[in-house]
Amino acid sequence: MIEAVLFDWGDTLVEYEWDDAIADEGTRAGLAALDRGDLPDAVAIVAWFAERTQELFPPDGDDEADLVAIVGHCFGELGAGLADDEVARYLDAAFAAWHRYYRVPALAHALLESLRGRGLRLGLVSNTSTPGRILRPLLAEQGLAQRVDAIVLSCEVGKRKPHRAIFERALEELGVPPERALFVGDRLDTDVLGASRLGMTTVQAMWFRADDEIDGIEPDHRAFTMHDVLNVVCRLSGER
Repeated sequence: MIEAVLFDWGDTLVEYEWDDAIADEGTRAGLAALDRGDLPDAVAIVAWFAERTQELFPPDGDDEADLVAIVGHCFGELGAGLADDEVARYLDAAFAAWHRYYRVPALAHALLESLRGRGLRLGLVSNTSTPGRILRPLLAEQGLAQRVDAIVLSCEVGKRKPHRAIFERALEELGVPPERALFVGDRLDTDVLGASRLGMTTVQAMWFRADDEIDGIEPDHRAFTMHDVLNVVCRLSGER
């Protein structure tokens, strides 16, 4: 019997855009918030991150990146050291611009409400280097925070999916054993792999994107629409 459903965030509950123009827009907003004449330009900052993406945010690393420290290091290398409060202002303004490109479909709210109506505990588990003080208010604005019982972010745990620590934190907060939990996420190598290792039932979310098949990683279920998740829950709960 399933007692809880946990969701990934990006490309599962929300869809988002990202390209060079969006990166530049947020970077310029961050610079404007600092209002200093000795700062590097947006082009140099975007290029600095682009050249070091794999090093700073390794896709197969267990440890979450410290974005606050990285931003401070970036400006220092580019000749303009920032105080802690300046890093905070830069990130606040940059993410305020970037967050406009996140979209939450109405069906996401409907799905969460339907699951809650069945008495299920709900959780959100996300790999993100975005500081929690920035991301958690956004989740509230998106109408997600108030519809789940636990929010677990890799930036606060220090470990990224598929590391077991982030899943264990979520299960502990929900008070549910892994064998009674369902995990829904788009990534095979993080969401499905990590959740299945703990004994959770897994659903690959395929409505926004679909991973290529990976040898040895197979979800228990695949969902092509958000409504498919509800169908899976109903079948596992013996509903007709």
